[in-house]
Amino acid sequence: MNSCHSCAVKTKHHSWMSGTLAKGCQLCVKGEKLVLFITGLCGQKCFYCPVSERKFGSDVVFANEWKISNPDNPVELLEEARLTRATGAGITGGDPLVKVGRCCHYIKLLKRTFGKSFHTHLYTPLMLVNEENIKRLYEAGLDEIRFHPDLDDKKWWHRIELARKYKWDVGIEIPAIPDYEEKTRTLIDFIADKVMFINLNELEISDTQAAHYKMDPKKFVSKDSLSYGVKGSQEMALKMVNYAHEKNLSAHFCTAKLKDSVQVGERLKRRAKSIALPDETITEDGTIIRGCIYLKDTVPSFGYRKRLNETNKKPIIEKLNYVMQELVKNKIFKRDEIRIDEIKIRLITSEKNVQKSARKIKELNLVPAIIEEYPTADALEIDVQFV
Repeated sequence: MNSCHSCAVKTKHHSWMSGTLAKGCQLCVKGEKLVLFITGLCGQKCFYCPVSERKFGSDVVFANEWKISNPDNPVELLEEARLTRATGAGITGGDPLVKVGRCCHYIKLLKRTFGKSFHTHLYTPLMLVNEENIKRLYEAGLDEIRFHPDLDDKKWWHRIELARKYKWDVGIEIPAIPDYEEKTRTLIDFIADKVMFINLNELEISDTQAAHYKMDPKKFVSKDSLSYGVKGSQEMALKMVNYAHEKNLSAHFCTAKLKDSVQVGERLKRRAKSIALPDETITEDGTIIRGCIYLKDTVPSFGYRKRLNETNKKPIIEKLNYVMQELVKNKIFKRDEIRIDEIKIRLITSEKNVQKSARKIKELNLVPAIIEEYPTADALEIDVQFV
């Protein structure tokens, strides 16, 4: 390790740290944290905002990739937490404090359902931080709060101190912006005796329009052809981890690889184990390989996702139920070997069953396929092979 990195110790999770890792991060790297997106509304509009276009500026709620259909009765939230075997939730946005009542309701709901030890942490800019909101979050049971100060404007930095009167973990989380080294040092000087930790995230170039309000494509370029990480972000972050160490402040540099390969990867594996049928294959990456049977007009093709959203599924599901009964009656499958997927309007079985019975399936004017897909609520396909 280079001498300038002497205080920054590399972890097994592709990150660097000095001091103690925040509890929320400890669970996150195990894939045990559910990402709870409270709202896409936010007044700060950071130039590096990575929020996707379908969420940015909209009052929508997501539990991981699953959109909550009724935010007042978030049944999908509890089901996603159960399927991913979550031991905690990271609450994000947008600015969650725009919907602070919703935050408090969900924190109480999660702890009531999964126990007081279910760990919750929340990210927020400082615009809406005040005595009342901080108190409401604490009384709801929030375990850890992470502030996201505006590095270009110090006017609200003093609000960080409002959290110090409560018995919870308080930290800072910001991106590591290559040409913001001095501004970041100034922030570290200010927070050194006020918070327990600082997290620096690798700055990433986003595909979303929301991320390009001010992001100069000449100034911020990817570090290589395989990464969204910005060139110079890691080097700057390691300097800041060392600087925080000098101030006796715990620091962690979270890389893009940690988020993509570790955090998301481990969570996918946990969900896959919950939803995969006994004879389906779970890959090392946490994806599922399964056998699927489609009606001819519902096979995955161009515009498939749009068609799924716009199709009246009820008559198709009724037809699939009839088809499933025929497959069982003709002894092509046993009843416990096949089921209806009402979300993607198809029949699901094992890869082995589809391979073995492909000819008979086709004779019934159906389309057999081997699908590799993510074990997420949207079940995004990675590979489709028609048999």
